[in-house]
Amino acid sequence: MIKNRKPILDIIAGKTPEQIPIWLMRQAGRYLPEYRKLRAQTGNFLDLCLTPKLAAEITLQPVKRFKLDAAILFSDILLIPYALGQKLEFREGEGPILEPLQNEKTLEKLALDSTKLEPVYETQEIVKSHLPQQTTFIGFCGGLWTVAAYMIDGTSRNNFTQAKLWATEKPRLLDSLVKILLDASECHLCRQIKSGAEILQIFESWAGLLTGAEFDRWVIEPTRELISRVKRKHPYVPIIGFPRVAGAHYHDYAVKTGIDVLSIDQTVSLDYAHAQLQPIKPLQGNLEPMLLVKGGKDMCHAAAAILEKFGPRHIFNLGHGVLPETPPEHVNELVEFVHNFKVTR
Repeated sequence: MIKNRKPILDIIAGKTPEQIPIWLMRQAGRYLPEYRKLRAQTGNFLDLCLTPKLAAEITLQPVKRFKLDAAILFSDILLIPYALGQKLEFREGEGPILEPLQNEKTLEKLALDSTKLEPVYETQEIVKSHLPQQTTFIGFCGGLWTVAAYMIDGTSRNNFTQAKLWATEKPRLLDSLVKILLDASECHLCRQIKSGAEILQIFESWAGLLTGAEFDRWVIEPTRELISRVKRKHPYVPIIGFPRVAGAHYHDYAVKTGIDVLSIDQTVSLDYAHAQLQPIKPLQGNLEPMLLVKGGKDMCHAAAAILEKFGPRHIFNLGHGVLPETPPEHVNELVEFVHNFKVTR
């Protein structure tokens, strides 16, 4: 075993760390009482994301409470549309609401104002100065299809009907929007690296809405171009790709996009992932989030199955984000279980 202060970076470099690393998507958030207390004292969610002192504190809360191997920036994928000039608000009980894009004229109004994102980079600089030495700092952005879908429909409540219509019947318009998002996302990711991010993750949360050639055109190709652009400037910064519910497309996504690590959701079978995906890229994932809510022997049994199947060169995570009803003690239980687990093969 090779000792290293950054076990996640060890795995990406092809080394075997002293213990299997773990971090959790949405590890900073509503399940933590310290987050709820802080949230009750502040304004809306957008203000929280754009107040560096508070966003940094939230980013660090789970790292202080649990022995997690990574911190992920507390922010939101929809800050890119916000910086492009699209009206954005977060409504309690409804989630994010954007003013929907309707036609070419609304696209022409979009223009990146990078000063709107400066608080994000200030947050990163604060976090970086407070992280334990062994903790990796993860920055992120949304997948271009996912962000475009939100911008077109304005909300996820209608299953992105308009975005899917653009993909099939208005491809020229969607292509124009994706190009705008490519430029903005490249800028955003590169600035995050400059501000302290050691790894990046691309959250393609709505990859599962597309199939066949549409998946290739609107998920794989834009992701490949984004990664290529970032890698030209920062070739040594690893990038994790998470095309949630991509199903059979996980394989092509891993092969064609240029990602360094493939994050898989809980719908992917362990046998398939081990046989077809792990030989291509290191894997991250994929415990069912509801098992973390449940905790105890069922959670540990499922975690053990993942750990045995994927072995020591694997980043343990959930198949999606931590659910708000998750008891914090179950997170601690899982972190300790993963760190103490000894793979038999």
